[in-house]
Amino acid sequence: MPYLYVAAASFGVAFLTTPLVRRLAARFGWIDRPSDRKVHPSPTPTSGGLAIFLGVLAGILVSRGIPFLAGLTAGGSDVQAALLATLPMLVLGLVDDVKGVTPGTKLAGQVLCAGLATLFGVQLLFFYVPGSGIVSLDPTLAIPLTVLWIVAMVNAVNLIDGLDGLAAGVVAIGALAFLLYLRSAGGDPIASSAALLTAAVLGGALGFLPWNFHPARIFMGDVGSMLLGLLLGIATVSGVGRNPHPPAGGDLAAIAIPVALPLFVLFVPFADVVLAVVRRVRRGTGLSHADKEHIHHRLMDIGHSHRGAVLLIYLWSALIAGCALRSEEHTSELQSRLHLV
Repeated sequence: MPYLYVAAASFGVAFLTTPLVRRLAARFGWIDRPSDRKVHPSPTPTSGGLAIFLGVLAGILVSRGIPFLAGLTAGGSDVQAALLATLPMLVLGLVDDVKGVTPGTKLAGQVLCAGLATLFGVQLLFFYVPGSGIVSLDPTLAIPLTVLWIVAMVNAVNLIDGLDGLAAGVVAIGALAFLLYLRSAGGDPIASSAALLTAAVLGGALGFLPWNFHPARIFMGDVGSMLLGLLLGIATVSGVGRNPHPPAGGDLAAIAIPVALPLFVLFVPFADVVLAVVRRVRRGTGLSHADKEHIHHRLMDIGHSHRGAVLLIYLWSALIAGCALRSEEHTSELQSRLHLV
């Protein structure tokens, strides 16, 4: 229930402030105009991610009044690190939405934000290595791997933001799946920074979605997609990679499933990133070269409507996330039976 309150607060504030952000964007000319690599037919206000941020912030503030969660926002917490890292990300995303930035500048900014999160304590403590199982990481490996993971998550969400409602819906599905995993893992419930951040992201994405679903009245822009990717990246590191009791046991599934779960719940965005990289390397174009050959573009090319393509990707994401959760549940049950034996 505490996380439900957080998600509800994030949803309500994001839903109510999105029209205000839309008016602000229209007034200051923050407009995403049609082009050859975009599918929307008319100029549309952008930077709706500011409303998502307000929703996330509201959810975190509400958590301070819930005894079960109150201690998670104290100094040195992952929640505080996430908030500090989002500030430069908001600036970077807003500048990119309004004026545009070069790919190199954008990547440097993403690395800076991920670096800030690690500087304030968000780091992987262990990692799964095929053939060696779970290995503990020292800072020389933990920091670059953490930064790499967070930047990959940021770009995965950023790249899938190509159709109305696509990024917000997929992030919401992924956040819900990861939240269910976090609440089902372990024994007695404990307050979790990862679950708090995930609940806030879930509510913020869902609150923005009604205004962003086709036909969109506002886009989240890079300020929204990179914010969601950053927060999910930090949440997954905090929830899986910093667990003081990492998965143990000789069974491969028992070790690999918790580590790979973030990849499963956001499989479609990550698959899109991999395909885009392979496609551009084969053609000799730059990795930042934009095109209209992402998964959602191809679905529309073969005859799916705008809404149909989005709903189909929702279905894929939900099925993959559900299978991952079901596998984790079976693995936990098997481990429990082995302990009893």
